[in-house]
Amino acid sequence: MIDLALIGGTGLYKFPGLADVEEVRPGTAWGETSDVIVRGRLGGRSLAFLARHGCAHDIAPHQVNYRANLAALKALGAARIVGVNAVGGIRDDMGPRVLAVPDQIIDYTHGRITSFGDGTGGAVTHIDFSEPYSPGLRRDLLGAAQRASVPIVDGGCYGATQGPRLETRAEIARMRRDGCDLVGMTGMPEAALARELGVEYACLALVANWAAGCGDEAEISLEEIYANLEHATAQVPPIVRELLSGR
Repeated sequence: MIDLALIGGTGLYKFPGLADVEEVRPGTAWGETSDVIVRGRLGGRSLAFLARHGCAHDIAPHQVNYRANLAALKALGAARIVGVNAVGGIRDDMGPRVLAVPDQIIDYTHGRITSFGDGTGGAVTHIDFSEPYSPGLRRDLLGAAQRASVPIVDGGCYGATQGPRLETRAEIARMRRDGCDLVGMTGMPEAALARELGVEYACLALVANWAAGCGDEAEISLEEIYANLEHATAQVPPIVRELLSGR
């Protein structure tokens, strides 16, 4: 049994401070996971960590084997999964280095395999996706951030785009009109697949940059993106420790 599984996004390729570390890579009916799954203990609780893009960041967002990742974590006994996602900020209070726990999502991706029931043996499942993130896990994640004294934004709509390129100003303007507050490339189908598996799932979004045409930046600098991600990523371990200690 695993108390919590963490899927790390851009900038988060390993989790510090784990004891009794073991690397596993269980086979699945949907192929291999993005990388090995690292299991260990943190404060007496069990944690599993998987780098979504691989530890070398060599898997593009549209090429991630989301089904294998989710199925493998569940097979190892994970009932709760937090997806850490690097995102761009659209809403005025979601600028660089902000952490947020969104409560809604709009899927703009295309061509991805979005269900375990794709005609290759899995049963078709019509999940209720009105609330795409598990309310209980969202609540616990926000509480953990508060106990860790990490400022965090409660709520917001995550717009999932195809990537790996960043979006145009016109695309972001449309997403703003649609009600999106954040933009990222890996939020879907990860959230929907977790729901199909009956696993609690929540997103911890790390704002790396203003989305195109937002904020006061005329151009998006990759150097600034990685600096912002480094700062935001440093806030993840204390939140996770508090989340585990509250279980």
